[in-house]
Amino acid sequence: MLVVAAGCFLVSEITRNYSQVDKLWSLIPIAYGWITVTAVPSPRIVLMASLVTIWGLRLSYNFYRKGGYNLIPWKGEEDYRWKIMRETRVLKGSIRFGLFNLLFISLYQNVVIFMFSSPLLLAAIFPRKELTVIDLLACILMLTFIITESIADNQQFRFHQEKKNPGTNGNLIKESLSKGFLSEGLWKFARHPNFTSEQAIWICFYFFGVAASGLWINITLAGPVLLILIFIGSSRLTESISSKKYPEYASYQKEVPIFIPRIFRHQ
Repeated sequence: MLVVAAGCFLVSEITRNYSQVDKLWSLIPIAYGWITVTAVPSPRIVLMASLVTIWGLRLSYNFYRKGGYNLIPWKGEEDYRWKIMRETRVLKGSIRFGLFNLLFISLYQNVVIFMFSSPLLLAAIFPRKELTVIDLLACILMLTFIITESIADNQQFRFHQEKKNPGTNGNLIKESLSKGFLSEGLWKFARHPNFTSEQAIWICFYFFGVAASGLWINITLAGPVLLILIFIGSSRLTESISSKKYPEYASYQKEVPIFIPRIFRHQ
């Protein structure tokens, strides 16, 4: 993890492309999974690594189709939010943003990836062979949220494609196009259904460690907690940008919850 963090920092400082961790976000947990399988090849760890691989390959494909990857590894589209943050008064300047890159972008984000992957280590420390009902439920729910995240990402991708090239999707999202932001499909129930699903995936993954250790509360809980904190901060930044760009976004914020859909809604 420290080697990856150091590599991300050096490459991003040299190339001035600060999305190096973004490129590896969906790949590092796959590596962690199969390294752990090699060390302790139990049925539970093989199942965990397989689920992480499904999650990671799908997310990598989504990142690829948005231009995140390039044949030259350190190139590719940079997340637009890093550019905006470089221009803020607090982070403006090579030294300030360099420290932010070192401590948050490169190190902290890699720590978070390590921590939400850490139920693999707990399963290796307690290598019980038998799978339990908890494992089964965690597996089913994790796959369910991978599917909902896929649907949300596909809806978002089609929306942005339609904005760039009107008519490519048959104008199925006219209301959202008129507003300038996506508010249909899963996005009418939550403002960030893809983020909701991503957080839920790793909350589910935590319970494999619970099944292995028998400890309902254990240190690997820090993983999903830190991930949720990242998504809260990321969503606030994204929404502050959207609020400035789109006049109707404020009313959308009032009507639709950020992550957790309301079970009962007034029509």
